[in-house]
Amino acid sequence: MTQDVIALTPQMPDTRTLLAGLHAGGPDLLVNRAGDGSVAQLCTAAGQALVSLEAPRYLQVPGEVARLLGPDVRAESPVWWTEARATSSVEGAARLAGSVAGRLVAVHGGTVWPRETGHTDVVTDLADTAADTFPLGVDLLTEKAAVVIQGRPVIAATTWLTDVVRNAARTERELQLVTPPSTRLTFPARTLLDGLPSRWVVNDPECGYYDGLSGAVLHWHNGRFTHTADDRPQIADAFRPRPGTEGERQLLLSIRTVHPADGHLVLGGALEQAWRTLTGAPPAGWATAEPVSVPWSPRQLTDLARTRAQQSLPTWAVAIGTPDHPAIATVRTARTRLGVEEHITLAVGYRADQHTPVDAMPELAGSLAARHNLATMVGQLRTARADLTTPAHHEPPPVPLAFTLGPDAVAELGLDHARRALTDTAPVHLGPATRPALHYTLGDGTDAAAWQRLRQINDYLATSTGGD
Repeated sequence: MTQDVIALTPQMPDTRTLLAGLHAGGPDLLVNRAGDGSVAQLCTAAGQALVSLEAPRYLQVPGEVARLLGPDVRAESPVWWTEARATSSVEGAARLAGSVAGRLVAVHGGTVWPRETGHTDVVTDLADTAADTFPLGVDLLTEKAAVVIQGRPVIAATTWLTDVVRNAARTERELQLVTPPSTRLTFPARTLLDGLPSRWVVNDPECGYYDGLSGAVLHWHNGRFTHTADDRPQIADAFRPRPGTEGERQLLLSIRTVHPADGHLVLGGALEQAWRTLTGAPPAGWATAEPVSVPWSPRQLTDLARTRAQQSLPTWAVAIGTPDHPAIATVRTARTRLGVEEHITLAVGYRADQHTPVDAMPELAGSLAARHNLATMVGQLRTARADLTTPAHHEPPPVPLAFTLGPDAVAELGLDHARRALTDTAPVHLGPATRPALHYTLGDGTDAAAWQRLRQINDYLATSTGGD
């Protein structure tokens, strides 16, 4: 299992302190640069990477440390987050990572997570072997899968995980994330895994391996974890619903906008509008990976997307809300033949004693259509954890609430034609009569027949547009 150790310090680790940490393995180890130069690696003379040390990240967003590491970790923002990751293939590498982090904290104060791993001893009993080495962060590499074994309580869409995901996809391997049953996924991590050939493998001491999202019993076969060949995979007993979050809900929005590609464009407006409508405030922060580090800034998001678009690259970002009102989103921005597209997935959590503002959907849809170039929006409701993490047991799937078709799409289809997308429900017109958006109510979040209505709309639109 890859060992992650994090130094949380009130001051930025300076170059001298970082070098002192990197010499925790004595003078025989080499220090190399990796990735884009933001990662330092401690390597043996044979070239085997033992520990990677990521560049310190300055977390200015309140609640991020507690969200990802647990409420018992005392490190209030702003704080410097410096992560050391040890390979699982060399005994003693985890202790070396603990010494690297411990030395940073010894100089600058703060704390090490996990607390028991921090120390300042020199670690020299490290095997210098080149046998079966894998990319740092990957515990097993086969022709079919990149297997990552993690024991963290919360798996986030960190820089290293997104790098592993990208490399697995590039080499046409399936990413398989192996965790204990107590581990949860953040919403961005779940979203990241959903979009790729991947599997969350839960290692339960009582029932063995199972899929953390579907519950299917898994076994190791032909270089990867897979379920049996039966038409109906067996569901693990450990996947049964658990008590403790009764009445908690998640409101989910999938928003797609299409903007003209011009120099005056500022991205993030649709996301901020949705956030304000549902929570009363804008996002607290954003970043291109978790932990979310900087205050929310549409201008900075736009500048990054514009720079990446010049390299023909999309931009993927995470936005987070305040701790007192859980909300989190992922945003993918790309230049397409239609213009600049934003694909936003927003989740807002509600406790049992809180009102879920499903009645705000038409108002939100109208404002997005009028001011933020809305193309489509789907609203869904589910019974699930208010903290927006995904546990390794069954939670009911989301149920559609509403679908909105933006004014450009309505104009392209023709208003009369678009109005007939649902045979049993007339849509609400939003905006000017000459160029309206159409808002279709699908249900109240409890009626499973709403899925059939949403499929009917999708099939109708696909047929009308030739599947584009």
